Amino acid sequence: MTRGTILPLSGHASKPSRPGASTPDVRRRMQRTPQRDTPPERALRSRLHRMGLRFWVDRRPDSSVRSRADIVFPRARVAVFVDGCFWHGCPEHATWPKANGAWWKAKIEANRERDRRSTAALRHAGWRVVRVWEHEDPTRVAKRIANIVRKRVTG
Repeated sequence: MTRGTILPLSGHASKPSRPGASTPDVRRRMQRTPQRDTPPERALRSRLHRMGLRFWVDRRPDSSVRSRADIVFPRARVAVFVDGCFWHGCPEHATWPKANGAWWKAKIEANRERDRRSTAALRHAGWRVVRVWEHEDPTRVAKRIANIVRKRVTG
């Protein structure tokens, strides 16, 4: 290998450059989309907290994984990801943009592949991964998570 050779990061394909927003309205909407503390995350956290559960928010569950879980129960080793229907390609509610459609399809597919890799890596490290869609009922999801956490803590 010659000096100055640039190698791609392992496991990552080179990304095509991001196209500009199709309209100013789309640009504003995308800029306003939060990366954390979304309404579905806050609703779920509120219900979990009311059930007496305590957790970390927006943390890397394990140093071996780069992704950050939305909710982390370190003692139970449970990592919760609240996936947005658009960004993670929900089979029920995802919509594919017409403008720059090929780029968005590749972007969302890459997000889904990253989710699969993160889930596999965390499971390999002994974590229980819970992935929920933003459209799921937060009360039902909170009950499911509470059961998982309590079973893992009490053994």
